[in-house]
Parts: sequence; C-alpha cells; structure tokens
Amino acid sequence: MSSISALNSLLSGSSSSSSGINLTEILQAALGASSPGIDVNSAVSAAVTAAEAPENTWLSQASLIQNQTSALNSLEGLVSTLDGDMMSLNNLMGPLSANTVASSNSGIVTGSAVSGTAAGNHVVVVNNLASTASWASNTVASASTPLAAGSFTLTGADGTVTTISTGDGTGTLNDVANTINADKLGVTASVVTDANGARLAIVSNTSGSAANFSVSSGGGLSFGQLITGNNASFSVDGLSLSSAGNTVTGAIPGMTLNLLSASPGTQVSLTVAPDSSQASKAINQFVSDYNAVVSALNNQFQDSGSGQGVLATDTTVRNLQSELLGAMSYTYAPASGSTTMPNLSSMGITVNKDGTLNVDSATLNNALQNNYSDVQSFFQGTAFDGFAGSLDQQLSGFLSPADGAFTVDLQSLSSQYSTLQNDITNFQNNVIAPLQQQLQAKYSQAEILLQQLPTEMKQINQELGFNNSNS
Repeated sequence: MSSISALNSLLSGSSSSSSGINLTEILQAALGASSPGIDVNSAVSAAVTAAEAPENTWLSQASLIQNQTSALNSLEGLVSTLDGDMMSLNNLMGPLSANTVASSNSGIVTGSAVSGTAAGNHVVVVNNLASTASWASNTVASASTPLAAGSFTLTGADGTVTTISTGDGTGTLNDVANTINADKLGVTASVVTDANGARLAIVSNTSGSAANFSVSSGGGLSFGQLITGNNASFSVDGLSLSSAGNTVTGAIPGMTLNLLSASPGTQVSLTVAPDSSQASKAINQFVSDYNAVVSALNNQFQDSGSGQGVLATDTTVRNLQSELLGAMSYTYAPASGSTTMPNLSSMGITVNKDGTLNVDSATLNNALQNNYSDVQSFFQGTAFDGFAGSLDQQLSGFLSPADGAFTVDLQSLSSQYSTLQNDITNFQNNVIAPLQQQLQAKYSQAEILLQQLPTEMKQINQELGFNNSNS
C-alpha cells in the first residue's frame, strides 16, 4: 500500500479519537506544511492531557479531603488538650486540691502537704533533732602510712560484730576504708586529711538510735565516738513523738515535716491552706485552651476572602461549636445549701462576642482567696459532677477512640479518600494507559508515512510527465 493510501486509511479511521484530539486535522496540517512531519511525543501528551480531564476533578476532591483530614486532626488535638484540663480540674489529686504549708518559724520546722490534705493549723515543738552516729580514729601521718598488723571490730546496730584486719593486705587507712565499704555494713568509711595528718572516719548510713554502732580499738588505731545516733524528739499538737530522721511523714495525715533545728519550748504553727496559685494557673490554662478551640472553630466559618474553611460544612465541627457555647452557660446548684460561685461569671470568667472567654484576674483571685471551697465545688460538684465533669463528658462524645464524632468523621474521610484513589488508579490503568499506547502507535505510523510522502509524490509526478526539477 502506498503512503497516500495508508494515510487515507489512517485518516478515515481516526477522524475523532477518544482523547478529544482530531487526528485528521493533525495529519492534514502536516500534509500542508513545507516539511511534513509530526511531533509524536507532544501530540500524544496533548491527547492524554485532554483525556485526563475527569481525573482532575477526582484529584481536586482528594486534595480537599486531605486538607479536611489535617484540619480535623488539628482540631481534635486542641479539644483533647481542653479535655485534659477538665480531667485535671476534676481530679481529687489535681490543682484544685493542692495545698500550701506556711510555717511561723521556717528556721525550726517547715512542711509540705499532698493534694487533698485537710486545711487547718498544727503546732509543732522540736526538742532535739535526729542525729547520725559517727566514729573517728587517731591521727596517722597520711592515708598511705603503713599500719601495724592487728585488727579492730565494728559492732553494727543489729549487734553483728565484724573484724577488720590491718597490716597484711589492709596496711593503710585507704585500704581499711575500702574494706569496710566493700563489706556493706550499713556504714560509710572515709579518710579525712588535714594539717595534723589523716584519720579514718566511719559514719552510719542512717540516722537515729536504731542505727547506732560502735568501734573498738586495735591494729594501731584507737577510735572515739564523735556523735551518738539519736532519734528526733518533737511534738505535734501536744502529742509527743519521735523519729529516726528529721524528715517526718505520718505525724500529720498527708503532710511531711522537715525538722531543721532544735528549740525546746518554741511552738511553731504550720498552717495548711489551699494553693490558690496552682488553682488560678489551672483555671487560666483551661480558659486559654478553650479559646484555642473556639478560635479554630471560628476560623472555619469566617470568610477570609477565599471562602470559608474546609470544615465549614462538617457536621462534627458545627455540633462541637454548639456544644461548647452551650456549656458556658452551665449553672451549679448544690444539693443542699447555697453557693457564691454558681457560674463562670461569678468568678470573673465571661464570654466575649466571638465566643472566647475573658478572665478578670482580680475577681478570680478574690474568689479563690475568700470562697475557695465554692470555686472547687463549682468545678468538681459534690461527686465530681460539677462543671469540669460535665464538660469532660461532652468532649468525650467527640474524642472517644471507639465511636467519638472525630473518629467517625475521620474514618469517613479516609474511606472517601481511598475510593477516589482507587478510581484514579483504575482510570489510569484501564483508560489512560491503553489510550496512550494506541495514540503512540497511530501517531508514529502517521509520522513514518509522512516522511515517505515526498518520495512518492516525486515518483507520481515523473510518471505523469511533470517536471520536478524545481520541486
């Protein structure tokens, strides 16, 4: 078949391809050009691009879903932080239950209290501090001076007697100290050096009379006791007590006493009170995190010039905004009696026009100083059923990893995205790839035929008797 016949056949079978590109027009344009030919790759690329038009819609939808997923994950993180604030405020050991302990004489005794310790005042008298038993040897020239052969004994608090040899193998104070420490006798030995020489010092690892020990002389060393191990003697609210150490727990429920110096007869007042500073910090943190959530929601519904946010039509987001705004009108009514703190505004927390909260620090601090228990009751209720518990329950409906609104929403978006990705992959594999192969073959065939056309035209002209010398 001649190139012309082949082209005619190609044109008649390809007047309009499924790509939307008119192959006939391309070939006819090539025939009319001064140098017939086709840019095969460009032609195929143009045809494929046109055929991919439906895919662009899917890609746009997939991009939107990705943006929605990212925004929803970010919002879920903010809500989770806010819910953490609620659980902290509703916790028996949380910031609203924290205490401070003030001492009337911090040089004698101080204290600390765990959350939940009952507020009140306690009187402490420190008669004497607990002491740690210690012994020291006589002075020798240096830590490396050879000692006479012999031994001495160390009698522990439990009555166990240990013999320490000197001279052979433990011939210096350093050797003796290392031997004692290696035996783990409940004491620590060290060599103390000053201008007079070196001495072996042995100190109990714990204080109190029960940790007392004794050392005999021998091996060229004589020992004397420097401090006798004694228990601390003190009283709390008139009750006489003793302790092996100067850090005392159990004398007052929930409190730790730090006995710092003896002062028999001096009464020191320790006052346990709510830690309003921690409470204020926790409440302000709640307000800050609440405002972060509301601001993120507002950004979705405000038109920034390029339209609303990607979650403006999301049901979860709209429901969350409604729940939060409604929660701020919460009113606490105790089962019995009355309260000075029935709502957020009573403690200086008000709602702005955009839904965010504002804190009047002076009002909040006054409430914490003068009506602390009412503030605590507002957040915790009588059985952790106050404002904090109520909002926590509401937020849990969004945050539950099993069936929370965020979980369901994100799963739905993930499913939609997977469907679009499958559609795109199938379209590429089943439509675009075969089309590209088909067009590549046709355009390449047309290119070959067009390259042969000048030679055939010359032959035809010669057969017809036309002069082609100027062609």
